[in-house]
This record gives sequence, C-alpha cells and structure tokens, in this order.
Amino acid sequence: MSTPRQTLTYLRHLFGHRGIAPNRRYGQNFLIDLNTHDLIARSADLAPEDVILEVGPGAGALTTLMAPKVSAVVTVEIDPAMAQLTREAVSGLPNVRVLQMDALSKKSVINPEVLDNVQAGLAVAPDRRLKLVANLPYNVATPIISNLLVHPELCPALMVVTIQRELADRMLAEPNTEMYGSLSVMVQALAHVEIVRILSPKVFWPQPKVESAIIKIVPDAEKRAAIPDLPWFHEVVRRVFTLRRKNLRGVLYSLWKPHWSGKPEVDTLLESIDLTGDVRAEAMNVTEFIDLAEALRARIGRNASELPDPSDTDSPSYDFHHRPDDDDGDGDGDGGGDDGGGGDG
Repeated sequence: MSTPRQTLTYLRHLFGHRGIAPNRRYGQNFLIDLNTHDLIARSADLAPEDVILEVGPGAGALTTLMAPKVSAVVTVEIDPAMAQLTREAVSGLPNVRVLQMDALSKKSVINPEVLDNVQAGLAVAPDRRLKLVANLPYNVATPIISNLLVHPELCPALMVVTIQRELADRMLAEPNTEMYGSLSVMVQALAHVEIVRILSPKVFWPQPKVESAIIKIVPDAEKRAAIPDLPWFHEVVRRVFTLRRKNLRGVLYSLWKPHWSGKPEVDTLLESIDLTGDVRAEAMNVTEFIDLAEALRARIGRNASELPDPSDTDSPSYDFHHRPDDDDGDGDGDGGGDDGGGGDG
C-alpha cells in the first residue's frame, strides 16, 4: 500500500478538508520533516519480531512507516479526529490496532486496556519483543516512559521517542545540577540513554516554543537485576526528591517518622552506607540511591511503601505522580514544564 508522506502541505490540505485543526490541549505538534520520520524508524532497529507501542500517532505518518517492518503496532490516540485519520492511513495494514483512548489512567498510570492490547500482541509468539516508538505528546511523556521502565513484565527492549529537549536533558543530568531529579535517577539506574538528535521547532506544525529531542533508551537487564525491589526503589527515589533541597536526615525522619525513635537512628542507617545526614537528594548519585533504598527496605520493611504519600495521598505508592507543582511529571516537585506541543505526528 502506498501512503502519502505527510508534509506540511499535505496535512494542511487534509485538515482543512476535514474541518479540524491541531489541538493544543492534547499537545498536538505534527512532525513534518520526512527525514526525521525516517531517522526515528531507523533508530528503532525495527524487526519482524517487534511489537510496537506508539502513543500519539496523529495522522499515522510514523505508523505507516513502521507497520510493514514489524509484527504488530498498537497505536493509542486520545483525539477522536486523529484516531480516525490514523485508521484511514493504516486501512490496508492488518497488523495495526488503533485504540481511541487516553493512554493514561489518573494522569500517572498507563491505561490497563493499552497494556492488555500490548500483551495480546506479544503473546502470539515467544520471540516477540516490545518497543516504544513514538512522537510522544509532551504532557504524557514522563509517565509513559517511567511506568514502562519499571514495569515487571512489559519493560520494552528499546524506546525511541521524541520528547521535549528539557526532559531529555533531565534524563541525562548529573548530581548537583538543576536538571537532576527522580527521573534522572530512575532512567540512569535502569537503562542507557542517548540523544539521537536535537530537533528545531521548525520541523513541527504548529511550531512548539521549545526544542525537542529524539532519545534512545535501552533498558539494561543487569541494572534491573541489581535492584531487588523495583517498586520500592522507585518509591524511595520519588519520595526523597519531593524534599530535594533538605538534608537527608530530616527527609528520611519526616517521610517515615513512625519507623524511627529519633534522628540518631537515621544517622546510624546512613553511616552504614557511607552517607551523612547532611547530604541532599540532589547531590546523591544513582549507586547511593540504590544503597539507600536497600538499607531502608531492610530497616523499616517493604510495607512502608503503603504509608500515606506526603504529597499525593490519593495515588498508589508505586506510580509516578504528576502534581500541579511538578510540571515535568518526574515526582520531584521542581517543575520543568511542558511548554509547547509534543509530538503527535
């Protein structure tokens, strides 16, 4: 099947004919540079055994590039008009399933129906593997990536996504820098990350206010195996970064107060892993966070994750939260923002 390449001229004509327009509410900024579409597909190392999850397919440009090369594509589009355009674009591709729904549940958890469809695609043959390949809308990028990264069964073999450049910089940030946060620790603890290319706003329509980046995330099985309890590690990192600029002694005592008789007990635990009570979360490296999570798990028990969340008591403890004071969605309360669109395309 021959599918028109989605240039700016093509999309404007298509949208005008349908009486629709890009919707800022859904972070719709359409990738109109054909070479960039090709780069994303090439970077994903597509193979016949791959099951692709694509969030935000827009009019189906990337979908139609990928589908002939893989076993299945599950696309998730919240906008009914865009979902219809995707269905039309892939009408001759029987291995594509278009889900018209929100990819997230409660703004922090991947929709179970999405995961069920992915699992169904993987179950067809034992050699099938999941990849996340998408021009992600900025407002869902962090929870989609984070939840898949820590998922016990559906962690992708590879993620190649277009995201806001600032978010990419956060993933690669070093301790003692403004960008460093819980997302930095989680991604670096579990995967290898590289920026494939920085994208100018000019390659999108309409143009966002910020630069974007294509990033490649390769989860590492050895790194995952080095963390005995991923949900607990996730919980500790996320909670500690809610108070990133306070000393660790006070943070641990405050967050898990029922489990200490006094702050000297906190100091004793920290000394056992060569940390001092005066250190701050923003200065701790990935290895130190792994050691801290394990020391806490041994000292106060796994059930401590069930304690009320100090910042969001309505959300499960193992989810990444997106709070009003946490615009980048990484759970550390330091903002970051999602100014501009993201990448339906």
